[in-house]
Amino acid sequence: MIRRVLPVFALLLAGFAAGLVLSGRLYTASDTHASADQSAHVAVSTAAPAPPPPQVIASGPDFTRIAAQAVKAVANISSLQVVQRSSSPFANDPFFNYFFGDQDVFGSRERRSLSLGSGVVVSSDGYIVTNNHVVAEDRRATMREVTVALADKREIHGTIIGTDPATDLALLKVDVKGVPVLPWGDSARLQVGEWVLAIGSPFQLSQTVTAGIVSAVGRANVGITDYEDFIQTDAAINPGNSGGALVNTRGELVGINTGIYSQSGGYQGVGFAVPSVLAQRVVRDLMQYGEVRRGTISGISIEPLTPDIASQLGAPNTRGAVVSRSYSGSDAYVAGLRRGDIVTGFNGGAIEDPSQLFRLVADAPIGSTATLRVLRVGQSITIRVPVVSSSRAGR
Repeated sequence: MIRRVLPVFALLLAGFAAGLVLSGRLYTASDTHASADQSAHVAVSTAAPAPPPPQVIASGPDFTRIAAQAVKAVANISSLQVVQRSSSPFANDPFFNYFFGDQDVFGSRERRSLSLGSGVVVSSDGYIVTNNHVVAEDRRATMREVTVALADKREIHGTIIGTDPATDLALLKVDVKGVPVLPWGDSARLQVGEWVLAIGSPFQLSQTVTAGIVSAVGRANVGITDYEDFIQTDAAINPGNSGGALVNTRGELVGINTGIYSQSGGYQGVGFAVPSVLAQRVVRDLMQYGEVRRGTISGISIEPLTPDIASQLGAPNTRGAVVSRSYSGSDAYVAGLRRGDIVTGFNGGAIEDPSQLFRLVADAPIGSTATLRVLRVGQSITIRVPVVSSSRAGR
């Protein structure tokens, strides 16, 4: 009996041992996986932190190189003007003038005025462009003294070569050689939104540089000059900037700073500059002739076409320029222009206002014949008139 039980007991004992070994292996495998996972977590947590992404530092355009070169060619201009004024209390009395004429029985007194502005050196032998109102604002001045302070601190007497009130430009000459110049740029290529620098001496703070964009081109009817074709910019322009440089991002002269629109007398984000294409032409004429030769139609005066006048003359809108006077015997009168005529076209192009007509006639070749489209009492007619020199017409 015992012999029978022993094999069975031995068999059960072997099975129990085998179960213990199998159970131990399963536990060990499970514990190994847990250790591996734990080791992985430890490895991750002790690894060096990833470097932060590089920060992008926002920065504007860099004008340092352009400004450093351009300021060398911008000068400070001061002009002393002396005007002889009558001491007579009846100087403007027509009755008194009728009896005494030009005789100044009360004597005269001097009035001195000092103008301050800027100028741009455009040739290495000392030609400088500035504004007419900086050096010759009062046409009655009997004496003018112009002093030019160059960027290298030299102060030199300047000579007025010529002035052009129609564009408010003037050309000066100083007796120097080898001075830095600003190269001419092409203002016709300027685009709205393009960066520009305004350089000058606002409030006598020489070599001041401000930056902005081109706000508009071809701006007219501003009321600054007769011939208006301005670059408008929001670069800060203040009193004293007049005659200074407007420079593009290639370091080229694209305009001569002329005026601002302001209700306070200071900067309000609206400045105007004469485009370089126009300034170059003025400089060439002043160098060659001492005056600017422009075309004109002699013998007429024109004015804007208001809604009131348009209604009276039977015009459908206010586009064009109305002839307010046509002098008998003049070229315009002989050609057929009459008071009340509305000029709506010039050489095939439409006319929007008197300022545009003035520019087109001024730019027309002297000696040519212009074709005008005219509205007269609601009827459209064509008139051909000669274009003569403005200097001849002014005599």
